[in-house]
Amino acid sequence: MNKMDLIAAVAEETELSRIKAGEVVDAVFNAITEALKKKEEVRLVGFGTFASTVRKASTGRNPRTGEEMAIPESTTVRFKPGKGLKDSVGG
Repeated sequence: MNKMDLIAAVAEETELSRIKAGEVVDAVFNAITEALKKKEEVRLVGFGTFASTVRKASTGRNPRTGEEMAIPESTTVRFKPGKGLKDSVGG
């Protein structure tokens, strides 16, 4: 499922136009993104939790040359599925 499929599913489920459903989907994504930028956790009960985490700097190896290289610290997003999502998917 891609974003357009999601918009179509929301439009059908809510009886909104595709344009309005697209605005709703974009608003949800923007709200999640803004919260993660502020280092806030986004907890959707029954669905899951989004959290931004910092990956520490480390040393790695270039697979072609074997040369050591520094991997800088970076921020990433983690998702932990909730019980409701796990149960509905069968996991």
